Amino acid sequence: MQGNEFIQRFKRYCPEWLAEEGDPVGLHIGTLNKEVKRIMMSLDVRPVVVEEAIAKKIDLLIVKHPPIFRPISRLTTDEVQTKMYAELIKHDIAVYAAHTNMDIIPNGLNDWFCEALDVFDTEYLIQTHIVQMKKLAVYVPQTDAKKMRLALAEAGAGEQGNYQATSFTVNGTGRFTPNEQAMPTIGSPNVPEQVQESKVEVIFPETRQSEVIAALLAAHPYEEPAYDIYRLDNLSEKFGIGRVGNLKEELSTEDFIAKVKKVFSLEGLRVVYPHAAKETIKRVAICGGSGEKFYPHAVAAQADVYITGDVYYHTAHDMQETGMVVIDPGHYIESLCKEKMVALFNQWKNEEGWDVEIFSSDVSTNPFSFK
Repeated sequence: MQGNEFIQRFKRYCPEWLAEEGDPVGLHIGTLNKEVKRIMMSLDVRPVVVEEAIAKKIDLLIVKHPPIFRPISRLTTDEVQTKMYAELIKHDIAVYAAHTNMDIIPNGLNDWFCEALDVFDTEYLIQTHIVQMKKLAVYVPQTDAKKMRLALAEAGAGEQGNYQATSFTVNGTGRFTPNEQAMPTIGSPNVPEQVQESKVEVIFPETRQSEVIAALLAAHPYEEPAYDIYRLDNLSEKFGIGRVGNLKEELSTEDFIAKVKKVFSLEGLRVVYPHAAKETIKRVAICGGSGEKFYPHAVAAQADVYITGDVYYHTAHDMQETGMVVIDPGHYIESLCKEKMVALFNQWKNEEGWDVEIFSSDVSTNPFSFK
């Protein structure tokens, strides 16, 4: 399997365009234009992770946190951070990062947090993207209609709710007369021709238009395919970061805090209690990573508790005035992505028939301990 083949499948699930502005997602180190036999998922890229990747002979390292988050001015091996990059290059280990796009995607990290905490009826904490849907209608000989439908589905067209490869086909008669410069698949120059054709209709998100049109042109037998594209004002996809939802039953605040510790296997966590005591928790907002700036949205959503990492001291003072409990379990709870992504990678491996080994990083990159 080529590295590009795997990443194309990855980007269908976790598109780069969903990342927040300025987030350096994508390929950071190495090349995807190579054969890939061993892939590893990690939360971070740290020297211990690089040592692990070298020992396991990893070809492609997928990570949540971009290793080069800020530009570097020198690539020397005297400094720990840049030596790590040199080791990756030396051992031909490509590194690909999916950061805030993994937070935003449906069935992504924030949804996995809600699943783990038994939070239901979720919605986005903050809407980040609206993607308009479009419709493609392409005219193709009836004998090629199935091939066309399969090609368009492979390019990501026809995904609608919980369904994939949706389409509509109607048959009719196509008529044309090739001129002297034409090289027709069917017919001869200056001779009127008619062909039994199928009109295949599919919907697709506007972000995939170039891939869908490329698939159409590759699958179509005609020299000059006929197709139409329409903007659909009645269909769009909405995306957002963070989630807010409800517990099935109210829990006492202390019981809910204990649940968070148990679910994420935490030695300890930080809690910001409001000045007015909140006895029970029913409505939960969560945003993995450093989501303290989004706390006003959790207040607006009438959350009883907001779970996020890296809460700043002075921001915690402001949070205390809201009447909402805030739980800071740390940034490392995002390591949940390792087991979840490895399960997805193995699913894709079985679906695609890939000859590749999938690994989850075994090392902890959590810099904090509790005493």
